[in-house]
Amino acid sequence: MKTIDKIPTSKIQRATKLVQTGAKVGVNYLKYYGDKITKTEEEAKERLNQNNAEDIYDGLKKLKGSALKVAQMLSMEKSILPQAYVEKFSLAQFSVPPLSPALVIKTFKKYFGQHPNEIYDKFNSTSVNAASIGQVHAAEKYGKQLAIKIQYPGIAESITSDLSLVKPIAIKMFNIRGKDSDKYFKEVEDKLVEETNYILEVEQSQEIVKNCKHIPNLKFPEYYPELSSDRIITMDWMKGEHLSEFTAYNDNQELSNKLGQALWDFYMHQLHNLRKVHADPHPGNFLVSKEGDLIAIDFGCMKTIPNDFYVPYFELAEKDNLKNPSFFSKKLYELEILKEVDSPEEIDFFTAMFHELLSLFTLPFNQEVFDFSDPVFFNKITELGERYSKSTELRKMNGNRGSKHFIYINRTFFGLYNLMFDLKAKDVKINNYVNL
Repeated sequence: MKTIDKIPTSKIQRATKLVQTGAKVGVNYLKYYGDKITKTEEEAKERLNQNNAEDIYDGLKKLKGSALKVAQMLSMEKSILPQAYVEKFSLAQFSVPPLSPALVIKTFKKYFGQHPNEIYDKFNSTSVNAASIGQVHAAEKYGKQLAIKIQYPGIAESITSDLSLVKPIAIKMFNIRGKDSDKYFKEVEDKLVEETNYILEVEQSQEIVKNCKHIPNLKFPEYYPELSSDRIITMDWMKGEHLSEFTAYNDNQELSNKLGQALWDFYMHQLHNLRKVHADPHPGNFLVSKEGDLIAIDFGCMKTIPNDFYVPYFELAEKDNLKNPSFFSKKLYELEILKEVDSPEEIDFFTAMFHELLSLFTLPFNQEVFDFSDPVFFNKITELGERYSKSTELRKMNGNRGSKHFIYINRTFFGLYNLMFDLKAKDVKINNYVNL
């Protein structure tokens, strides 16, 4: 793969790159109108989506950083975007052009004052894996194989300007309106800033390892603070294949069940006992070892769950509470889904909408064991997402509903459910680690 010697870092440079991408999208629409003359509407639309997805992704991967991270986040929302976008944006998880060796060495000299070969016994300046915010290199020290994660230059400084550029797209896509909408963008910005703080990531990673290492069939790397900095992390090299690669061919149901149980227990322990959860559950953050263990490798995005959100959120996961209209309505106000200024029409609409959503999403919590390989469950989730994304009634109303904490908690559950489905895990015990 071709390497990158320079990343646009100024607001003007990054805005110019997005404008160029927008011009390509405009050309694609002209082609689309021409295709409608000679092709069916479905064929023309499919070609438009494929061309736009490719051009948008090509533009974002040159920018890297939060612009590419947003694409990665959207790739998990399979019910919102057309399949062409999901497939292309999912490449942001672990397949983007890496920094050149010269730029890698320059980064080390900036943060350590030394060439990497002076720090490690061996260091490969060619990246083995590149994603949205950083890339990984192989090294050796202490008689161990190590993984070195290096953050792209200028990424942390460009977060605010990047988000201001993608904000108009997000507002239109998610129907966000109203004077309180900034709280959602601030939540995303704060999390992205945290993800660029590698000292914080090392601390969070060590905390997770300490608190979750007792979970069966779950492994973690060891982290080395003395060999890490603001923009560089040193950890053990973990041998395994990405979860998406494993699920593409695996037909061992017993192994699927074991890995699924480990993944579920990992998240339930975080949610219910630690009240702080790994909010970036995509396949690139998990490996499967030859021994059949699940390996978790990235903890840059951690979401703390405050008690005033945790309590009503999981109270609504109980089947009896969903059947109690007055209790259900009270919790919707506590979670900021309903507002005191809502009209009767808005109250009725959003009460019905969230009752339908929660009744479906909380199905696993109301059973002793759950079959995450069931396509009916996931088809219902997809159908529901598509229906509300196209709802003209919803678009007439103020779409920004709920506490800011929903952004990353919902992302966590969407990602977790998708991973469990990809694993085709059956007979998963649900109530492990739950202390409500």
